[in-house]
Amino acid sequence: MLNKVRGFTLIELLIVVAILGILAALLVPNITTAVQKAKQKSTMKDVGVIASSIADFVTDNGVAPVANGAYTASSEFYTGICPFYVKVLPISDKWGTFFRVYTGTNANQYGITTAVGDDFLVSSYGKGGEVEGWTFVPASPEAGMYVLSTMAHFERDLVNWNGSWIRGPRTAAAGT
Repeated sequence: MLNKVRGFTLIELLIVVAILGILAALLVPNITTAVQKAKQKSTMKDVGVIASSIADFVTDNGVAPVANGAYTASSEFYTGICPFYVKVLPISDKWGTFFRVYTGTNANQYGITTAVGDDFLVSSYGKGGEVEGWTFVPASPEAGMYVLSTMAHFERDLVNWNGSWIRGPRTAAAGT
């Protein structure tokens, strides 16, 4: 007697591979967007921690700690904030780029021209790691907010001035 060898035919295997390819084509963009959204939200949370720590420092001291750009764990800004105002201060965003902190008159960034001793600005350059070139318009503070609709929006800067977001994403419901 002959034993029949059981297995898959070439056509059955090709159909399975085609189905897997279609599923991958549909899911990969959604997964990529979800990963970038998670990085952006986590970075925004870190910016909030930095801003809150600086605000606490200002409350106690009347002026913001000296900062003019990126900082390290050994910088005067970092050691002035840690560990009294926050146990660990985030140094870089979730894309690996250093946060930028500007305080006092150094906070005259992004078109802000009225910064004084107790003002502070905290920013992340977004996914691309390069300054976006956006300018704040005091007459229209909401103009810096945007709805995430393309992957290019993750390249935009995230900017917090004196504890308020002046550049960053908003929900679609808030924009309508």
